[in-house]
Amino acid sequence: MPIHHIHILGICGTFMAGLALLARESGFHVSGSDIKAYPPMSEQLEAAGIYVYEGYDPAVLKPAPDLVIIGNAISRGNPAVEYILAQRLPYTSGPQWLADHILRGRWVLAVAGTHGKTTTSSLLTWILEYTGRMPGYLIGGIAKDLGVSARLGQNPYFVVEADEYDTAFFDKRSKFIHYHPQTLVLNNLEYDHADIFPNLEAIQQQFHYLIRTVANNGLILAPQGDRALEVVIAMGCWTPIIYFGIDSKNRVLAANTIAEDGSYFEVWYEGSYQSKVEWSLLGHHNVSNALAAIGAARHIGVPIDQACQALMQFQGVRRRLEICGKVNGITVYDDFAHHPTAIIKTLAGLRARVGKDRIIVVLELGSNTMKLGIHQHILAPALNLADWILIYQPINLTWLNSVTDHLRDKALVLADIQAIVDSLCTYTRIGDHVVIMSNSGFGSIHQRLVKALQVSSE
Repeated sequence: MPIHHIHILGICGTFMAGLALLARESGFHVSGSDIKAYPPMSEQLEAAGIYVYEGYDPAVLKPAPDLVIIGNAISRGNPAVEYILAQRLPYTSGPQWLADHILRGRWVLAVAGTHGKTTTSSLLTWILEYTGRMPGYLIGGIAKDLGVSARLGQNPYFVVEADEYDTAFFDKRSKFIHYHPQTLVLNNLEYDHADIFPNLEAIQQQFHYLIRTVANNGLILAPQGDRALEVVIAMGCWTPIIYFGIDSKNRVLAANTIAEDGSYFEVWYEGSYQSKVEWSLLGHHNVSNALAAIGAARHIGVPIDQACQALMQFQGVRRRLEICGKVNGITVYDDFAHHPTAIIKTLAGLRARVGKDRIIVVLELGSNTMKLGIHQHILAPALNLADWILIYQPINLTWLNSVTDHLRDKALVLADIQAIVDSLCTYTRIGDHVVIMSNSGFGSIHQRLVKALQVSSE
């Protein structure tokens, strides 16, 4: 029976919202359900005319859609899931649907790793777009140059952000197992997703399975010196590897003569200078992301100098140190960092750019890993580059004293978002940089703070 109507459970997640766009562009009627809709994905769905039902009432599944795609945040006990199972409605996972309906027969360029997936995927997609390749893509964020997080594209190339999180409640393999890339970027690897994986070794096993799906005429790009990835590669690899890294002409793909804030660097290949990049992104971590994107684009025939030209036009990704507003000399940023490594790299890049100006961090412990306190012993050192830290304390989170004791008078813990906004209005002054770090909507604190600062300056 042909499929006409697809309903997506968990449609406002970054992956599922992109999937909805692809399904809509493919000619399906698409609807969805969710309980947490916030920008930019909620805006993207609304602009596409895709209706989102609030909550998971099974009534929205009457009459039954032709297929239900179930997001990995949806568990047994969800009323819609229980209805689907009881009524034997056809269902699948997002990654499986993507593999079956979008990726089949295409040249897949996948970007995997603990950090930098969204930025690297966006950089790679933009390089292909800028050089006329018109790629398809599905990215867990919205690059300003691309406008949306997903598009079918007009040629065989398809860029996908390859997440290691599990596929669905009925498929506990990592999402990226479904994608079968021809070009694979492995950005880095650390322990994360503590609600899914008991230890780093469990994640490494999934990365090993991913490598097993790459053909021997494909290509893997990996950073030199990442010990966790070295273990994965040693488990078995049947595909050529190009290593990339910073400050070493001995690596195959390298960045040299780098500005302290990462805004300028030279690109070398096999010991020979190729081109330079002067761009708007900050931090050496983004230089590494750029190298990965350059190498992946080169695999499908994009010359390195053309890739560098594309990067110099790149405007950035929403929620990656994105400026939300400047009020009375105070700059407010929205940043997706929610892991200590991402926090310290983001702050290091900003510190190199702003010098001695004060940096104030507002941190929501949004991920399950952070809430569980898995990284509490390295969180305080990661925040040390900031001059003052405000941490939002959710209900039943009791381990923050171990962080604030280390940071002493630099940190304040508050359990109310309005109290955080009020404190910032009192404390901030001309020249300050306020970085709000969260992987959720965080109660629209960004907009509330900008508005409050505008009012206080009148």
